[in-house]
Amino acid sequence: MCLFCRISAREISADIVFQDDRITAFRDINPQAPVHILVIPNEHIPSLVDMKPEQEGIVGYMVRAATVLAEREGVAQSGFRLVINTGPNAGQSVDHIHIHLLGGRPMQWPPG
Repeated sequence: MCLFCRISAREISADIVFQDDRITAFRDINPQAPVHILVIPNEHIPSLVDMKPEQEGIVGYMVRAATVLAEREGVAQSGFRLVINTGPNAGQSVDHIHIHLLGGRPMQWPPG
């Protein structure tokens, strides 16, 4: 079982800010912004390229949840960034699809 699966199963401690039967959201342990929350599906999906057609709806659900969390965290009006890294060259370090919600500071472009 991967690290994020263990977090969603609550086998590993994390600062969980939201959880339901489909997703879990928790604060990143190495935050890159004042608000840095990871939103993951509870079902193990290694990356976007591994997603099956019947799983595609989960990404929209994750984006909506991240938007609600941005509102709760007070960064919706000033702006926030959602990032999905896919593969090692993009910086994906855990093989479990996840969205980074980043906010609370100005963001630069290009991102990295």
